[in-house]
Amino acid sequence: MAASASASCRSPLVWFFSLAAALFFASWYLLLDSAAAPAALDARRQGLRSPTPATKCDPDKALLRVYMYDLPLEFHFGLLDWKPTTGSGGGLWPDLLKHGVPEYPGGLNLQHSIEYWLTLDLLASEQGAPTPCNAVRVRDPARADVVFVPFFASLSFNRHSKVVPPARASEDRALQRRLVEFLAARPEWRRSGGRDHVVLAHHPNGMLDARYKLWPCIFLLCDFGRYPHSVANVDKDVIAPYLHMVDNFFNDSAGYNDRPTLLYFQGAIYRKDGGFIRQELYYLLKDEKDVHFSFGSVAGNGIEQSTRGMRASKFCLNIAGDTPSSNRLFDSIVSHCVPIIISDEIELPFEDVIDYSKFCIIVRGADAVKKDFLINLIKEISQEEWTSMWNKLKEVERHFEYQYPSQHDDAVQMIWKTIARKQDLHGYKTKLLDFRATNFSQQVVMIMKAETEPQAGSNSYKG
Repeated sequence: MAASASASCRSPLVWFFSLAAALFFASWYLLLDSAAAPAALDARRQGLRSPTPATKCDPDKALLRVYMYDLPLEFHFGLLDWKPTTGSGGGLWPDLLKHGVPEYPGGLNLQHSIEYWLTLDLLASEQGAPTPCNAVRVRDPARADVVFVPFFASLSFNRHSKVVPPARASEDRALQRRLVEFLAARPEWRRSGGRDHVVLAHHPNGMLDARYKLWPCIFLLCDFGRYPHSVANVDKDVIAPYLHMVDNFFNDSAGYNDRPTLLYFQGAIYRKDGGFIRQELYYLLKDEKDVHFSFGSVAGNGIEQSTRGMRASKFCLNIAGDTPSSNRLFDSIVSHCVPIIISDEIELPFEDVIDYSKFCIIVRGADAVKKDFLINLIKEISQEEWTSMWNKLKEVERHFEYQYPSQHDDAVQMIWKTIARKQDLHGYKTKLLDFRATNFSQQVVMIMKAETEPQAGSNSYKG
């Protein structure tokens, strides 16, 4: 009788906690999908459902010839729930001229969506849709300067990183495993050991398993915060900007005297890893005159609040969080709020061609947490100096813009140019490095086999 009563008491508790967990994960998914203003994404697509045909790009005139794998749908547009239209022959890729651009989910998904924009640009180069033609898709890998791997890794992590019972591993992890097996079997990978392959892992947690097996490739990342130097580094890899979450500040005439807030920060204050500096700065600055330093998130009207706050501020803080970078820097740039970067480990996009000192202030963490240091530094900047940086922000913001069709020197074209410079620097166009690619490919398969086969007495996932 006692056992029966105990079980009946536990049953409602189990039901309650199961319901609470389900509601939590559902709310987080909705936040990822719906936090950003749909108008911003529509503007980046410019409403082009049937773009005007353009002349197809000439590979011989391109800065970068790109061979793109025809990966199965599950790796790219299938993650957007896109399916080939009736009568399209069941192709892997959308016909941009006939059917327009597949929808990308909104919310926080957008900030790491670079694989989507780069893939669209490659498709446009082949299909005759508008593009500047800096990178052109070629069908013969022997003609290619680089090999592009169209795995939407950031979206895969955001949507499929949770383990769904009865599975014992996530779908994201399974996709990574299948991708590595695919690449290890390809002659293009064996030819160079992967050193000419472009792999996109912009989300800090994207490609968590595969990154350690694909380390010879050219990674496109937001920063190096969660990568050992042996896997990713500035010599071979490319840092790409986040997609900004706030809307562009068009026709901005809000100069120095029209921005009453001296210094602005709104976001998570208590962070782990290098983000401890945020709470130190919070206690130093929260009571300063004309300083807005408060907690905030994208939930509710958080993006609208940030948009108004940045546009009304002279300087915007960009402080290290869980990782060295965040999209806050790019929100500041398009809001024309002079960024103050406090992140000792940050690498900035396109640093080799863009002089950030013309429109940003970079402060060492050790200096920033000294009492009165930051406020005194800002107050020493004259109106004339600030106005010069403000004008420069309006000049450079185009380099951090993702859009379709891509435009001259926007983020997509800047990334292609950076990859081309890396290729020239290391001589990949004229010679292959002495690298035992076949052995490496075999080692990858052996490692993955060992990981997926359960050991005696273990509960390792096999599938």
